[in-house]
Amino acid sequence: MKTLIVIPARYASTRFPQKPLHKIAGRSLLGRVTDIASAACARQPDRSYVVATDHEAIRTHAETLGAPVVMTDSKLPSGTDRALAAAKLAAPDADFIVNLQGDAPFTPPSYIDAIIRAGTQALQDVVTPVVQLSWTALDEVRERKNVTPFSGTSCVRGPTGEAFWFSKTILPAIRKEDELRRQQTLSPVFRHIGLYGYKRAALERFVALGEGHYERLEGLEQLRFLENGMRILAIEVPTSETAMWGIDTPEDATHAETLIAQYGEPVSSP
Repeated sequence: MKTLIVIPARYASTRFPQKPLHKIAGRSLLGRVTDIASAACARQPDRSYVVATDHEAIRTHAETLGAPVVMTDSKLPSGTDRALAAAKLAAPDADFIVNLQGDAPFTPPSYIDAIIRAGTQALQDVVTPVVQLSWTALDEVRERKNVTPFSGTSCVRGPTGEAFWFSKTILPAIRKEDELRRQQTLSPVFRHIGLYGYKRAALERFVALGEGHYERLEGLEQLRFLENGMRILAIEVPTSETAMWGIDTPEDATHAETLIAQYGEPVSSP
């Protein structure tokens, strides 16, 4: 299965302008994410990656990093649209397209491996990873949401891993939480990792569809798939000490630097 990893990198961001160029502990956000893609492609001849941007400054920076890059239309409405546009330019024969968001510098390359492996077997249209939160991690998420309420996404999934729903609200609500905490070490909350693997036909269908009602309300592109009867496999992956939401705000970037200072670099530079 030929796979292309696309890193959408927009210059304009309402909450964090020029975000891909922002330096976190001395290295640009884009550079940190291209390191992840490069590691996932190492010694895998059927995999490649490309940065998809809409701005010359980011293209120049990607070239400085030694990363392959394509220019896409600045009017594209989402990172998913940008992923398909990049795939058409960089790998028109790719069967499986991974959208590695350009603001996710703590994504382990093993997560990319996991969704590519699952994508070869899955009946679903899309594969995406989730981690089950410990009670301590859930408490930390709740605390961070008091500061940035629209950072981070939870997933509700069935016993086979098929996703029922995604939300910026922490789901599910937990009745009798104190009792449940005494019974089990993990909470029932799954944190969604913003990483997707699409079968090419599913990605093409997504782009052809209009924005969904709940997609617009929640600001979550993946809800367009569910609102149109398409299927998402949410595979469980192990968490890590540096697991966090994507970099959505300058405050998130500061938190990322704190994690790097505490735990070290998440991915070594090639």
